[in-house]
Amino acid sequence: MLAPADRRLRRALGLAGGLVAFGFLAGALLAVPLVTGLWPAAPLALLQDPYLRGIVAFTLEQAALSALLSLALGIPLGLALHRTRLPGRAFVLRLFLVPQALPPLVGALGLLAVFGRGGWLGDAFALAGLPRPSIYGLAGILLAHVFFNAALVARLVYGALGAVPHESWRIAGQLGLSPLAVLRHVEGPAVLRALPQAASLVFALCVTSFTLVLVLGGGPAATTVEVAVYQALRYDFDPGRALALALLQIGLVALALAPLLMIGGSTADLGLGHAGAARRFDRPSRGRTVLDGFVIALGLALLLCPLAALVANGLAADLGRLVGDPAVARAALTSLLVAVPAALLGLGLSLALALAAAGGGTFARLAAGGASALVLVVPPIVVGAGWFLLLRGTGDVARLAPVVVVVAQAVLILPYGVRLFLPAIVEADRRHGRLALGLGLTGWARLRHLEGPALRRPASLALGLALAVSLGDLSTVALFGSTDFTTLPLLLLQRMGSYRSADAAGLALLLGLGVLAVLLAAEVSGRQRGETRA
Repeated sequence: MLAPADRRLRRALGLAGGLVAFGFLAGALLAVPLVTGLWPAAPLALLQDPYLRGIVAFTLEQAALSALLSLALGIPLGLALHRTRLPGRAFVLRLFLVPQALPPLVGALGLLAVFGRGGWLGDAFALAGLPRPSIYGLAGILLAHVFFNAALVARLVYGALGAVPHESWRIAGQLGLSPLAVLRHVEGPAVLRALPQAASLVFALCVTSFTLVLVLGGGPAATTVEVAVYQALRYDFDPGRALALALLQIGLVALALAPLLMIGGSTADLGLGHAGAARRFDRPSRGRTVLDGFVIALGLALLLCPLAALVANGLAADLGRLVGDPAVARAALTSLLVAVPAALLGLGLSLALALAAAGGGTFARLAAGGASALVLVVPPIVVGAGWFLLLRGTGDVARLAPVVVVVAQAVLILPYGVRLFLPAIVEADRRHGRLALGLGLTGWARLRHLEGPALRRPASLALGLALAVSLGDLSTVALFGSTDFTTLPLLLLQRMGSYRSADAAGLALLLGLGVLAVLLAAEVSGRQRGETRA
């Protein structure tokens, strides 16, 4: 329940937040032709180029195959996690959040350490007298996308199963339904409801994958549209072609997300929900238990082996020298100077959009949801391309690059922030909204005494996640990096490019541990705040 003044204020917040997100994400691309006089190449002429047609075809092919493989592993994994009654399920669920927080470049190095020619699997093949496998190309891209997205699908499926009414599980137990009948009548419908969202979201994430394709693509035959945008500006400097490719990329992602938007799904739900573990009454089955154990073991092996290899290779590097390296210290300081303001700005925008979505009316909800969806529709490298072209025609790119990167990373975390803030705001209003209205709490007083306590834990989690995303991000800084503006992910990429593999392994370990430490501290702080409030 909201007073009229609060409702008007939240409408204004939703409109302002939506305009900021839209203005930054799409404004640069729309303003480039007007400010610089640069117009994109004709779409038909662009698609007549066999090489560019091949890029578009490969982009769609790898995204479709990645989505199918992620679903093929993620759905059984989500089912197995929900069925298991063994202790440690909560810990395993937390482990499957790691790929969502791990910087893509760090994850790629972990996969190379296991599946690359010089990795653990390559050594095993050599001992067996077999040729060493190559992870570069389509196979490596698919493997990396499954590593990052199968856990996301599993959490979405687990959340859908957690939303099944308790009565359904109780009836299944009372009727003595077989495992196959439970799958058909209870689990299956829940999974089918989550399937369009999971498939559309993973497909869109794979279409917009930049870092993994840049590192594991291995050449022109395995290049996506987003990497082609980067190459057109960074190496060929063909602005017209880059702008046309950027618009093409937006169209591809919009088509990928169209099914999700048409069925009313939420692009803000990125598997961050903590669905309660429903008590199941269906009878256990020895065969199903064995199969579920195998699926969970497979998922854990895919997750833990690259992480273990990353730790082993990182510890073998000269960490003391790396920590004392002035270049590493400057890159770490730059990363912090970018991540902290980006996280704070992103959380401010997320809070404004969440407040608007919770009580600002239909238009405010559309603005909040649209701003979150737009982050996925307009990928970071495309945003960077637009601002790079715009700043090049109107100002000093090097001087304004840090500001652009900060705002880009702030907007990048909107889906996470809105997803974490919105349920807490809605629940606080449901429980105490009428009382607050009766006491005359409005404006800042209402936010302080009603929403404030409810937002303490999600704010801690959102801050940790925002810092982790910003610290590990490469896509927003890829075009603007220079000798004077280098973050840790960019420095890591440079060390990889110069074949300094030991340094790259050490930097990957330091960056990965730093990001995970931030997330762990945020979760502990959030839990303590939640307990204090309770």
